[in-house]
Amino acid sequence: MRIVMVGTGYVGLTTGACLAEFGHTVVCIDCDRDKIALINGGGLPIFEPGLAETVASNVEAGRLSFSTDLASSLPDAQAIFIAVGTPSRQGDGQADLSHVYSAVKDMAPALPSGALVIVKSTVPVGTGDEIERLISECRPALAFDVVSNPEFLRAGAAIFDFKHPDRIVVGTDNDASRDKVAEIYQPLFLNAAPILYTSRRSAELIKYAANAFLATKIAFINEVADLCEQVGAEVQDVARAVGLDKRIGPKFLNAGPGFGGSCFPKDALALAKLGEDNGAPMRIIESVLAANDARKRSMARKVAAAVGGSLRGKTVAVLGLTFKPNTDDVREAPSIALIRGLLDMGASIRSYDPVGVEQAKRVLPGGVSYCTSAYTAAAGADALVIVTEWEQFRALDFCRLKRVMRSPVIADFRNIYRAEDVVSRGFRYFRIGGRAAPEVQHVVAALPPIFQARRRKRAKQLQKNGATPASSIIGIAGGHTT
Repeated sequence: MRIVMVGTGYVGLTTGACLAEFGHTVVCIDCDRDKIALINGGGLPIFEPGLAETVASNVEAGRLSFSTDLASSLPDAQAIFIAVGTPSRQGDGQADLSHVYSAVKDMAPALPSGALVIVKSTVPVGTGDEIERLISECRPALAFDVVSNPEFLRAGAAIFDFKHPDRIVVGTDNDASRDKVAEIYQPLFLNAAPILYTSRRSAELIKYAANAFLATKIAFINEVADLCEQVGAEVQDVARAVGLDKRIGPKFLNAGPGFGGSCFPKDALALAKLGEDNGAPMRIIESVLAANDARKRSMARKVAAAVGGSLRGKTVAVLGLTFKPNTDDVREAPSIALIRGLLDMGASIRSYDPVGVEQAKRVLPGGVSYCTSAYTAAAGADALVIVTEWEQFRALDFCRLKRVMRSPVIADFRNIYRAEDVVSRGFRYFRIGGRAAPEVQHVVAALPPIFQARRRKRAKQLQKNGATPASSIIGIAGGHTT
């Protein structure tokens, strides 16, 4: 089929390249001339494993091209995808649909008769109705249909997800449109990918509901992790046992510094606003957002506790700037809030990320040093913090780290190491949702008297409940009382 993809961001570029891989002829359109020039010159505006190779091979085969000329691409198009960004609107947190409506107004005059407009962008319920109205207002006699087809791509695994989807959601009541969309995705039927036909409004809501639910799982296990620190339990044991329940599942039950990225915060907020506007408050989602914001802000206090209570004049090495591995996306990344908090507390920051440095420079304040490796970042550091679980951070040379660091302190906010393995190499090790290692007990003596008093009081409470005295320092080592 001849397909036009409006938007060459994360979703549009990945979707367009994968559809070309299926054998369709795809033209990707963007109004950003610099971006199109970059792509046509062999570059990419985003990092996604396997995407550069997929784009290059399909451009060479003549199935994929890029242009800024929307009008000339539309007359012979059999399907037009809208895949532009819908960021949170400044001020009220609603989804900003200005790019969607701008694209619709630009395409309406040149749409062919029988046009199939497919909305890939994540949009609030009712957006398809407004798109339909805008096109009809411009072309009253035009025969066309608007379909909702939300994307479910994970950053870092987008190409695999596109080719092996859990489901394909198609929102339309038009039988002819169903058949056209089925033809587009026909190659996936060999993988037995389920295709779910719903109303357009249901399809628009599905993406928001899915992302908000996953965000809820993350926020839940993070609060369980806080409780584990206070009572001397291990969050990884709790999460594994809970995840083995088939009704719950193990995914998104990894405690950490909070969720980020371009989807979860934005979509959860949009869903909360949608509920508020329609008289159906989403209280759980509102609480999830508040808990996640508070968690990201609390990470700097955990680092301060790990180095004795004060960061003034200390150097902290931060490993990982992106919100997750295998992407250069730093939007709403926990590292951003962490670094800002560390700077506010007087620390100097030396950071490293395999691919996210340039993106991070655009959002982080000045004064952050960007290094070329984990070991150059650790040089002279009083503490090393693992924020993103990149593969290369899973096999650090601890002997080398100990030689270059000023103090052997590691705060592992992704729980990628076993405490005993790190401690046995002479480090003080802090993690999320677990009992403090015995070696960190000396930290208590360095804390101000008010915290030592709280520690003694907490120890008595824990002993009364049957906890071991060693676990009484967890609240302080975890940063909860600073």
